[in-house]
Amino acid sequence: MTAWPGALVLIGAMDWDRPDWRGRFYPEDLPDDWLLSYYNTQFQAVYLPAARWQAASAEVWAQWLNDTRSGFCFVLEPDAAGAVPPVSPRVVLATPAWAAAHIWWLSEPLDPRALAQRIARQAAVREPLFVFSRDGDLARLEQANNLKQIMGY
Repeated sequence: MTAWPGALVLIGAMDWDRPDWRGRFYPEDLPDDWLLSYYNTQFQAVYLPAARWQAASAEVWAQWLNDTRSGFCFVLEPDAAGAVPPVSPRVVLATPAWAAAHIWWLSEPLDPRALAQRIARQAAVREPLFVFSRDGDLARLEQANNLKQIMGY
């Protein structure tokens, strides 16, 4: 991978359509088609399961890309069938080798020292680190985001 042009640390969750976030993260009255736009105000990336991204038409993908900022990234779970993701510099297929080098899954409890060390290693080689929560734990996501800010990323 060549030097990454965007943010070096990108925080996000597995999918943005999380019913458990209604009233906690998303306002209760936020329309469903605004969820991604709202999500992208707080997070820089999203990890999408294969079934989710493969079900999206080209028109839906165009809308998703349009609804997010230019630095926002979609990280896609690969599937066994080898489906081809949309072509965009903001869409990354997380092959096992790529994921091992670029994804940090938040676990409970968050180990700030270990995450800080991983961020520093990624920054040294100018490659991105995507920090994701599988379960959408907002407190851990906030902790990771705070660490990112303290470190200047």
